[in-house]
Amino acid sequence: MPRVTTAVARNKRKKKLFKAAKGYFGGRKNLYRTAKDAVEKGWEHAYRDRKKKKRNFRALWIARINAAAREHDMSYSRFMNGLKEAGIELDRKALADLAVHKPEAFAALVEQSRGGLAAKAG
Repeated sequence: MPRVTTAVARNKRKKKLFKAAKGYFGGRKNLYRTAKDAVEKGWEHAYRDRKKKKRNFRALWIARINAAAREHDMSYSRFMNGLKEAGIELDRKALADLAVHKPEAFAALVEQSRGGLAAKAG
């Protein structure tokens, strides 16, 4: 039976890993075990932070909407509730974009939100 070596497969695997470790400092880029640990840790952070990025942006949008709503003497929660009562279904990303780039359009939404709250109360 012929002798089997893993040399080609091993070298290919190591080459792929060292390519992923490019730019790392010291042994993290050229010592196999250290590089492997560093790259795997990097992949863990990347996976986790792809989820975290969505949370961070939502928090940013809420902060922007809240700031813009308070300029019109309304809290974020009352503004969003008023929009819901008025039947306006805009997501937070779009609302935050309006708040930053088109304040006059956001002011119109605030008035519609007030109308929605008034209709709910009355």
